[in-house]
Amino acid sequence: MLSSVDAAVPPMIAALDYTPPQEAVVASESALLSVAQADTDAEGHSAAMSRFMMRTESVASSKIERITASAADYAKALAGNRSNSSATSMVAASTALHDLVTGVSDRRRIELDDLLAAHRALMKDDPVGADYAGRLRDMQNWIGGSDHSPRNALHVPPAPARVPALMDDLIEYLNRDDVPIIVQAAIGHAQFETIHAFTDGNGRIGRALVSAVFRRRGVTRNAVVPLASGLLAKREEYFAALGSYRRGDPAPLILLFARSARAAAVCSRDSISRIKSLPEEWSAELRPRAGSAVASLIPAFYDHPVMTAAEVEGRSGTSEQQTYKAITRLAEAGFIQEITGRKRDRVWVAAELLAELDDLDRRIQREMVRQS
Repeated sequence: MLSSVDAAVPPMIAALDYTPPQEAVVASESALLSVAQADTDAEGHSAAMSRFMMRTESVASSKIERITASAADYAKALAGNRSNSSATSMVAASTALHDLVTGVSDRRRIELDDLLAAHRALMKDDPVGADYAGRLRDMQNWIGGSDHSPRNALHVPPAPARVPALMDDLIEYLNRDDVPIIVQAAIGHAQFETIHAFTDGNGRIGRALVSAVFRRRGVTRNAVVPLASGLLAKREEYFAALGSYRRGDPAPLILLFARSARAAAVCSRDSISRIKSLPEEWSAELRPRAGSAVASLIPAFYDHPVMTAAEVEGRSGTSEQQTYKAITRLAEAGFIQEITGRKRDRVWVAAELLAELDDLDRRIQREMVRQS
């Protein structure tokens, strides 16, 4: 019987003075330029692009945790259907990411309350973790080993009594402006994963924290670059790099973050270009009359690619009869499709937009493999 275990005691990093290797510096600066270019491309379309790219990021981040669901199930979960727990969890991850980035964007500062609120959004409906949603852990946890014992665990985080002080220290580090941005994002993420401040959901909140760092430092203003898709392609390398950080060497993780950010940004620019052209393409093909339901629903589906029947009616601005005629036209043209198969409580999705979400994730992963 295991009677004791050695828990990690991470160093305080608020005043950390670390100079990365030249290779990491060059890769980081190149990645930041690519991220800034992608974010500029999204300007003027920030509502649609932000939602789209946040979903890509949160879906990939969930997949790193072996949480997977089809695009159709994910869309159903977005519309409120909770029959698929993995899809529901993915949607919760999107909400958590949105809440965290939005809060940081408003204040240009990361607070512990931001992380607690994001964790609450992620876990509040989780069948196992809901009781601990939005709370720092008050029990010991571990990574690897078994569910019942830390024997042979890959990492045993610090004792719960140490967590509040470690988190305060981390928050101070994350709000510094004298640290290179990708270095700050990588080290901040690794420190958070090392602390493992929550009973569950640490990986997804920790990766959302990367987007929060980019937003606070002003690298992104309009969108979230789905760096998690790059990490997903190099999942084992990512976990190994976290291990290297815990042994005192953050350079492998910084390099991996730089590669992932650059791949995500380059591929995102292609997606942004495609998505921006969709409303014009739909209008050119359908030639809707000004003020008609079709004319109203084209931009509505661009900004809200998953809508229930009630939401479609509310955004059409016309009668129920005209709304359903418009839905029929959009569906026959292949721009939207119904995903429930029911006659009541139906849900329509902008098929091309959701297909682009999956395609962007795959292209980022291919780019990461190509770089190897």
